[in-house]
Amino acid sequence: MNVREILIAGGGIGGLAAALALAQKGRRVRVLEKAAEFGEIGYGIQMGPNVARMLDRLGVLKNLEHASFFPQALIFADALSNEEISRISLGKVFVDRYKFRYFVIHRRDLLGGLLDACRRREEIVLSPSCGLKTFKKANDAILVTCDNGVEIEGAALIGADGLWSPTRQAVIADGAPRMAGHYVYRGVVPTGEVADRSRIDTMTIWGGPDLHMVQYRLQGGAVMNNVATICSRRARRGEPDPGAPDELEEIFARTHPGVRDNLRYVSRERNWVLHDRDPATNWTDGRVTLLGDAAHPTLQYLAQGAQMAIEDGVVLAEKVAAAGQDYNRAFLAYQRERMNRTARVVLSSRFFGEYIHVDGGARELRNELARGRDQDHPWEVDWLYKGIEINDKL
Repeated sequence: MNVREILIAGGGIGGLAAALALAQKGRRVRVLEKAAEFGEIGYGIQMGPNVARMLDRLGVLKNLEHASFFPQALIFADALSNEEISRISLGKVFVDRYKFRYFVIHRRDLLGGLLDACRRREEIVLSPSCGLKTFKKANDAILVTCDNGVEIEGAALIGADGLWSPTRQAVIADGAPRMAGHYVYRGVVPTGEVADRSRIDTMTIWGGPDLHMVQYRLQGGAVMNNVATICSRRARRGEPDPGAPDELEEIFARTHPGVRDNLRYVSRERNWVLHDRDPATNWTDGRVTLLGDAAHPTLQYLAQGAQMAIEDGVVLAEKVAAAGQDYNRAFLAYQRERMNRTARVVLSSRFFGEYIHVDGGARELRNELARGRDQDHPWEVDWLYKGIEINDKL
């Protein structure tokens, strides 16, 4: 029987992970990517043991090791005092608890590993310069019109086309995502240029009033990834130029000199504006469903956006394999399994974004509570890092 391809709109991390998971189940897949080349914009990405398990299942984890860095600990420090408030040790006890290591990697290297794996699968066709423009249902198929005018027919459509997903607007029609008012500056420098080396082998986050700073190493430790985020006061007041470089300097002015010095490692050439959406109650319309940021965009504060997209791809492929050619049944089963977990990530990320940015008495309470954490028993993240149940038979 000649079974039509499953079409995936979007060739980012989530789209390629879904393509690879479906190919492992014997499904033919075509990935439609808007850009002329498959690639990733951004800097570092943190990978918890929940997603390491998924990458191992997809057969790419080992191939990522050379480009990864494995921090010794996750540290939370107060940005005003530079005091370490709490840590999670990432050694043997952590790995025994969660079965996989925590690592950090450049987004480009992660996508490259997935892309190489996809290129080795004969079931997968990669179609650059072919972003989804519109689609329509045609009997037992989906007809996609790409923005280059090409029309492609498939058995089903997975919208992995990101925060501003046109697939989502066709399925849910809920308008623009929510702007959080948080602005992010990033930069990567050689590790040898970093002045304060006291936490150089950790992933450290400094939290302060309306700000935080993150540092960790990438590319096997050769470079330091630096991320500075501010909650724009101008945005809250409705003033012009929210999140501009001078506001970055203004908000960081109260921080410890060692923290403030880290601003020299971030570029002022551009910033990223954070968005998310309230959790939805449906992602599916017949043979069409959503995945990753198209379905459940989240803020950065649990470092789980790409991780949830990769989990999505694995679960979706399982449901498709179980449902045969009944894609609507498969997609509804997929969203039932994913909705509450991804909603918890979205809402918990919002909470943590408030938690790390407080001042005054709230800051004092936060620090007191965080100091009570047992570095070897981070039970608060069990729900996240222990991951999801999957069928290990490919």
